[in-house]
Amino acid sequence: MEMQRAEQDPSALPRHIGWFTAGCVLVSNVIGSGIFTTTGFMARDLGYPGLILSVWFIGGLIALAGALSYSELGAALPVAGGEYAYLRRAYGPFVGFLSGWTSFTIGFSAAIAAGTVSFAAYLLQLFPLDDKGGTISSALALALLWLITGFHLAGVGASGFLQRTLTVLKVGAILLLISAGLMGGKGDWAHLRLTDPDIVPGIGPSIVSLIFALYAYSGWNAAVYLAGEVTDPARTIPRTMIGGTLFVALLYLILNGFYFYALPVTDLAKPPILPVADKVAVALLGSDAARFVTALLCLSIAGAVSAMVWAGPRVYYAMAQDGLIPSLFARTPGVERTPINAILLQSLWASVLILSGSFERLVIYSGTVLMIFSALAVGAVPLLRWQEPNLSRPYRTPLYPFVPGFFVLMSIVIVTSAFYERPVEGGLGLATVLAGTPLYLLWRWLGCREAGR
Repeated sequence: MEMQRAEQDPSALPRHIGWFTAGCVLVSNVIGSGIFTTTGFMARDLGYPGLILSVWFIGGLIALAGALSYSELGAALPVAGGEYAYLRRAYGPFVGFLSGWTSFTIGFSAAIAAGTVSFAAYLLQLFPLDDKGGTISSALALALLWLITGFHLAGVGASGFLQRTLTVLKVGAILLLISAGLMGGKGDWAHLRLTDPDIVPGIGPSIVSLIFALYAYSGWNAAVYLAGEVTDPARTIPRTMIGGTLFVALLYLILNGFYFYALPVTDLAKPPILPVADKVAVALLGSDAARFVTALLCLSIAGAVSAMVWAGPRVYYAMAQDGLIPSLFARTPGVERTPINAILLQSLWASVLILSGSFERLVIYSGTVLMIFSALAVGAVPLLRWQEPNLSRPYRTPLYPFVPGFFVLMSIVIVTSAFYERPVEGGLGLATVLAGTPLYLLWRWLGCREAGR
């Protein structure tokens, strides 16, 4: 019924996105800068290659558990908006609104702003310019944002072309780096057996490392935001979610194995810690290879920004269709029926964050808050099975209820640890979410007044 209603709605988005394009959105959204920067922190805190690889494996299992659960929701409710639609259905419009508000303020917009500024910083490493005031960096970040926005304003055809191109180039560059490094023969697989004798890893550092890994895996749910536009959603959504997440997890394990082939864990942990991929490339291929990695990071970040610019506005479009924000954000003018106003809304706010610099702290604590909403969405799988047993479910989560239970349990452990370790950021994250409450109450009040006339 939900899918039929969407198809009959003249403002509904057309279903023109195939499984490969949807998969490119997922893969690009996940593979940003995290995989190229976080392993050094794990090497510093854990000191055991086997333990670090295990953390990446567990992170992949958590992401896969989420993807398996979201696949059931996406196939049963193939509409735009992703987890906003699931939370609204399972928990009511208030929780749904807070989810959408969080997506707008920090989930997508702040991540887009941070991504574009990171892109500018890496680009200025390739082409050094005097940028003492940061004007050039801001201009480059805004240029990337609005260039990508222009593609997505042009419609699904242009969006799909851009996303497929960036994803194929990104994955191809990663595979080229690995192949060149292995053929160079300067590494040693014996590094996998070497440990740091000065480190005794504990539960606390292991959980912090898992948070780093989950940061690198974040975005595995990107495809469901486009569920209202994919062809044959009953098959496409599970195929994309599960296949894309497995692909990324495998690639991450290969990349981390490659890092340890290049350098022992003690070298990966030496300052500077952040540019771990740079150190690996230089060790295997020489100093010029660092420029290739920098270019790869620019390409990787651009692909992730494009995926978020495409996916995020579908949340605001869905909220406007449900009457939770002004209806102008649900308008889809032109032949392409693109939610232009929703796209412009997000890019304008991201531009403000780029210029103000206020997004940095948002990014620090956004991961914890977004994990709460992801856990609520996965929790909607059993809740909706109880509330709506007759809802058509073309795909059902395997090993139910253990798979969603595993995801929710791990989310609780991680969120609790994050609040314990970083209470200020956790509190600010919750404050940002709850700041949407007066807006929700105001909009509902205005809606009631309008209906009473």
